[in-house]
Parts: sequence; C-alpha cells; structure tokens
Amino acid sequence: MEALRVLNNNVVLARDEKGREVILTGRGIGFTSRQGKPIDPDLIVRVFVPTDGRDPDHLAEALSLIGEEVLRAVVIALDEVGIEGRESTRPTLAIGVADHVAGALERAARGVVIEYPLRAEAQALYAAEYAQAQRLLEAINKRVDPQLDPSEATALALHLVNAGFASGDLSFTYTMTGVIQQMLAIVGEQYGLDIAQESLSAARFITHVRYLFVRIQQHGQLKGHEATIGKGIRQHYPEATRTAQKLATIVELRLGQQLSEDEVSYLALHVARMTMEGDGTTA
Repeated sequence: MEALRVLNNNVVLARDEKGREVILTGRGIGFTSRQGKPIDPDLIVRVFVPTDGRDPDHLAEALSLIGEEVLRAVVIALDEVGIEGRESTRPTLAIGVADHVAGALERAARGVVIEYPLRAEAQALYAAEYAQAQRLLEAINKRVDPQLDPSEATALALHLVNAGFASGDLSFTYTMTGVIQQMLAIVGEQYGLDIAQESLSAARFITHVRYLFVRIQQHGQLKGHEATIGKGIRQHYPEATRTAQKLATIVELRLGQQLSEDEVSYLALHVARMTMEGDGTTA
C-alpha cells in the first residue's frame, strides 16, 4: 500500500492495491511512512475501507484525534471478539466506540459511574449485540487502565446496533429503541397480552422493525408486492392489520416517514404471529 497522508504516528491515509483510499491504523505506522512511499505491512493492525460514500480523509482525521492507547485497545478488541476483521468497511464503528471508551476512561479515573437508562431495553431488544458488547468490554478492559464499569456494556451495545445504519449518530438508535418499545406496548395493550420479548415471534418482530428502520433511513421501503402479498395478509388478519396501521402512525409521528402499504402489511403479519403465540396458536 502507498501512503497518501500521515495523520499521526498511528493513522495513515493510503491507497491499496485496488486503487481504493483506505485508512490504516497501527502503532507507529505513521512514524515510518512517507507520502508516496510503500507502507510496511507488518505495522498495519486494521484496514478501514469506507464504502458508504463517506470521505476517507475526514474519517482518517477523526480517528487521528483519538488517543493512541485507546484506539489501539479498541481496534484490537474488535478483532479479538470477532466483531470486526482486520479489514473493516465500518470506520464509524471504531470511531464511535473509541470515542466513547475515551470518555468512559476519563469518568472512571474520577470514580464516576453512569447507569444507562436503556440498559433493560438493550438487553431485551438487542440480545446478540449486548452479548457481543460484554465480550468487547472484557477485551478492552484487558488493555486499559482504569477498568471500565460493567454498565458500559449498554453503551457499547447501542454502538454495535448503530453500526447497521449509515449515520454514526446514536440519536437514530435511541429513537428506534423507543419506537420498538412503544410498538410492543401497543400490541400488548391491544390484545391484552404480556409480550415476552424473548419469544420467537417477538424476536422476529424486533428484527423486522430494525431492518424497517434501516430501509427508512436508506429510503428503500418495500414496495411493489402489495397486489399479491398485502391483500392476502389484510384478508386473513384484519385485526392485526388495524393494529399495524396504528404502529405505522407511531413511525410517521416519530420519524416523519409514512410507511408503504407493503411495510404495513408485513408489520401486520408479525403482529398476527405475536398475538397467536400469546393465545397458544401459531400463524
């Protein structure tokens, strides 16, 4: 790889063998790199390949502002627990996690512990990411001092969830979390059920809504299947369809986006599955 710009001793903007602009991190990688010269591959810890239209130069600058030890601890920990490989297309994840860890270390040094209000929601709605976050926290704690409090797993889990979106801003993830909770509450109230979030149907619903949020953010809602699929769902599950329309109203109020007929129909299908499971039947 050829160096394009040295940001600091640990971050270099480079061009790879495919002609892509990539961001390289590694202890001392910038110390020996020179613009236009090949980079020692033994010094490369992580290769970031921005693929979402973000400016590689801007992302490289953001990484360079993070302390050397924190950045090193995070990128190695992400690899160690299998969240990210040596090559990553999500530099915003490393930036977000490392920036959070830097702030958490400052708080830990002052003896400040934050109990995150979304802990229960993160554990219930994002069980896989929460388990990953706990492993990530353990891996990070092997490399930092002072140690981070176990409560930080909540924030790390939200960063992992957020990595599925184009934006590096956690506000969208916070909004999504609140909307999912509101949706489940509405279904429970509508049918007089105590929705078990660990149930298979609820897990399917949560996964579906998470991908719905991705489609909304990327302006790619499901469309075009209404004639064949949507009508059948509305015919077989009229009450679930009415509930799904209420859920669509919540999404529109919270996000300012009207759901397509297809999206409402698929919501209805998942509502039907949840409520039938609650009645001891299957859809």
